[in-house]
Parts: sequence; structure tokens; C-alpha cells
Amino acid sequence: MKKPTDKRPRMRRPAPVSDLLGQMLRGTPAEQRLKEGRIWLVWDEAVGKRIASHAQPSSFRAGTLTISVDSSPWLQQLNYLKKELIGKVNDALEEELVTELQFKGGKVTPPSDANLPAPPKRRELSDEERQWIEEQAESVADPGLRAVFESLIRKDREHKD
Repeated sequence: MKKPTDKRPRMRRPAPVSDLLGQMLRGTPAEQRLKEGRIWLVWDEAVGKRIASHAQPSSFRAGTLTISVDSSPWLQQLNYLKKELIGKVNDALEEELVTELQFKGGKVTPPSDANLPAPPKRRELSDEERQWIEEQAESVADPGLRAVFESLIRKDREHKD
């Protein structure tokens, strides 16, 4: 028995903003700056919390990542770990951006969950609001897209006073 085929065109999933920025900036100097900026995003996880609590990236130029370190003993220890740290950061970046590490004494703000913004407050939706959301989503034919649309409206309403 043959399955009926759906003649409607399928909608593609929305692209992540980071992908769109990458495409938009491709071939420009800003593309390289965007790649380099990822170093700060991956540093803590790449090197681990213990090292990240004593050493943080401060600048990057021409393959050299400068790291601020909070004490001389840590600075000396990290010098012994240079090659390993370069490898970990480049692995996290999934490309070889960092070719050299330079350490300098300085103030370090250790990573902590306290620096993360508090999650937005949510409120309980009324029955009328839930009904309204369902009515709005009914106009979307594709079940998957309808579920996403409904979820977005619900989340938006939960965060409004």
C-alpha cells in the first residue's frame, strides 16, 4: 500500500543567529574577530574551573593569547602547561586560532554562577490566555511548527506582568 504524499513545501528550521552572523560576515575582518571572541566563551570549560579561577584571557593578537594570572606561582605553573592549554583551547574552538600563550600578572575575576543573570520570572497563565494561545496557533498547518509557535507565545505571555 502506497503512502499518500504531501504536496505542500516543507518549511526549513530557523537558522541560529550565530550562523547567520557568520554567513553575513564571511570574508570580512569582522569574521575573524567573531572567531577570536569565542576564546573568551570557551576558556573556562576548556581549561577547567581550577585554572580558570586563577587565569583569564585578557587579549588576543596574531595568534597570541595573553592571559592574566593572579599569582606568581600560578604563572610559573601555567608556563609548564602552555602546549596543553593551547591544545585544549583550540580543541574547544574546533580550529587552530591560538598558536602562543603569554602570561602576565593581573587581576582575575574567577568564573562563578553568581555572575550569570537571574532567570526571568514566570507567571501562571489563566485559562483564557491558554485558550487564546491555542486559537492563535490553529492557523499554522504544520504540527511541528504549530507546537513551536504555541510554545513561543506561551513563554512570551508567562514573562509579561
